[in-house]
Amino acid sequence: MSLMALRSLNLPGVGTKYEFETDKGDTVAIFFTKSGTIQMYTLQNGCKAPSAAEMTPVEARRLGNILTGAIIEADQERVEIAFSALADLRITIHTFIIPKPIGGKTIEDLQIRAKTGSTVIAVCRHDQNIINPPPTFVFEAGDAALVIGESDQIKMFEREIMVT
Repeated sequence: MSLMALRSLNLPGVGTKYEFETDKGDTVAIFFTKSGTIQMYTLQNGCKAPSAAEMTPVEARRLGNILTGAIIEADQERVEIAFSALADLRITIHTFIIPKPIGGKTIEDLQIRAKTGSTVIAVCRHDQNIINPPPTFVFEAGDAALVIGESDQIKMFEREIMVT
């Protein structure tokens, strides 16, 4: 495998172009336009006309995640990330709103990791973020808890902890 040289060129009034050639002779060019869109062009070796796609910054990041193996699937309260480089590891991050029955209990009281295998990585309370709360952290009703684990562990958290 040869080392691909990445070329960049500032195009006044247009934006910035990044381009490289693959080992097979295909050309890939990415334009970051002044208008905020990202355009990707590919020109297959031996072809005269390139293929093009225009993306928003969010779509471009999604493509980058796919190309690096960090695939992200999101819904309103859950994000699932797949890391193909780590034996297809899939991690889910889910936000839960703490109900009244859990208020006043600590992470340790609830035995979250022992019962579910999941971990509370952050809590938002009154627009204040508490990152990596300790086992002695006391939940209040209405807290937004960010929980990480495999999909089955998140489902177990919902079944075992959220119904307490």
